[in-house]
Parts: sequence; C-alpha cells; structure tokens
Amino acid sequence: MLLHGFPYDIHSYVDVAPLLAGQGCRVIVPYLRGYGPTRFRDPATPRSGEQASIGADLMALMDALSLKRAVFAGYDWGGRAACIGAALWPKRCIGLVSVNGYLIQDIARAMLPAKPEREVPLWYQYYFQLERGRAGLAANRRGIARILWQQWSPNWRFDDACLERTALAHDNPDYVDVVIHSYRHRFGLAGGDPHYADIQRRLAALPVIPVPAITLDGDADGVALATDGTAQAAKFSGPRIHRVIPRAGHNLPQEAPEAFAAAVMELIKA
Repeated sequence: MLLHGFPYDIHSYVDVAPLLAGQGCRVIVPYLRGYGPTRFRDPATPRSGEQASIGADLMALMDALSLKRAVFAGYDWGGRAACIGAALWPKRCIGLVSVNGYLIQDIARAMLPAKPEREVPLWYQYYFQLERGRAGLAANRRGIARILWQQWSPNWRFDDACLERTALAHDNPDYVDVVIHSYRHRFGLAGGDPHYADIQRRLAALPVIPVPAITLDGDADGVALATDGTAQAAKFSGPRIHRVIPRAGHNLPQEAPEAFAAAVMELIKA
C-alpha cells in the first residue's frame, strides 16, 4: 500500500510501483480522500482530513479488497496513515516504510512553538488557519503546490507537465475542505468527525509501532530536517532501520524511487 501526501497525488509512485511490480508485488496506490476521483457518498458527511480518518480509510480499503496483510509505505499524509495503520492494526501490517519517521500527531502539544527557523517552513499551515488561506487555496491550488514543491525539494527538477499531472487531482470538489480541516484539526482548532472519535482517542496516547520499520529522511528535505533517527527510537518497539537519502527532498518516493522501493522489498524479503 503506497500512500501519497499533500500537495501531491498517486504520481509520487510513478516509478516506485513498476519497480515493485517487477519483483512480483501486488501494488496498490490509492488517492487519499479529497484527491483525484474520490467522492463522499453522502453530502452530509464531514469533509474530515484528520489523521484518524486517513488511517481508517487505509483499513477500509484493505477490507474492501479482502487484503489480510500488506506493507504500509508513505510520506507526509500518507506516511501518517501508514504509521497509524501499523500502530493500531499491527496484525494487518507486514512492515512500515515511513518518510520522516513517526508521524502520528501529538495534538495535545500542537501549540508548543518550535525554534523560529523551524516555524518558517510551516507558513502554509498557519495560512490555512485563516479564511483568507481557505480562499487562497481554492483560488491558487497549483500555485501553492508549485511553491511548496520547490521549497520542500530544492534538488528536484520537475517540469510544468509533471506538476499539472498531479494538480489535476487537486481539482476534486472536496480537496479544499479536506485540506483545510486537516491543518486546523492538527492544531486543535477544528473538531473531529465523531465517527472517528475512538480512533482519535487511541492516537492521542501516541501508540508505539511494533512492526518492522524502515524510516527514511531526505537530506535536502525543506520542511522536515533529516535526523539520525535516535530521537524517535522510543516510538518503535519492533526492529527499525533509519536511513538518510542523499539529495532527496520531501517527496522522496518520486525523487529517489530506487531507495524507496528497496526499503519496501527489504521488509518483504525479511
């Protein structure tokens, strides 16, 4: 299960998927809710982007496809969904590949400030707290995506066609609502969907991840600085390997597909 982030889409895995399929894997690359062709069946359903919802979506998709177990692999929002699945439903998870390590949000501590230099890359998250930010995202989906891609992946030389291929997924009518809710909920400034209250309660305890894991950082990631992984060691109770990928930025699967696919295969072979 290969899970994409914001503001990207399934094309983050355009090179990873065939590498894995070529080694005999069944590869599933879903759009996250609010992206691409996804739709809510009921107009009254809250357009929730909270972490509990994307974790629940992963498990619901596996159930719908009658998949008992899989490797969960992702980055950004997709990495968070993968971490949630691995932590709460470990029997369904062969192993975890997560860019930037443990991504379950500590919402209770979300208002504690970071050092100023670490706050700067998060400008978009603060922008989205305002109705001005909602209107800006609605009017400038491609422009915001382009800026974030450039800031987060300074060594990635994507072209206009690459951006447009992904940006089509952002034309989904629920995209803005899901994105805005995600960034407001993680700061405790928007309520959650009651449907996911039990999952969110379990996540509030910041559960450890017991499955085998490989965590990756790009050493050119412009939003989440690369580390040696030791600060998060207590969040992984199973065997874990941490690697830093040279020149890779935040969209690591698309920038370094061989390294990402190799991590997935390492877990499968183990």
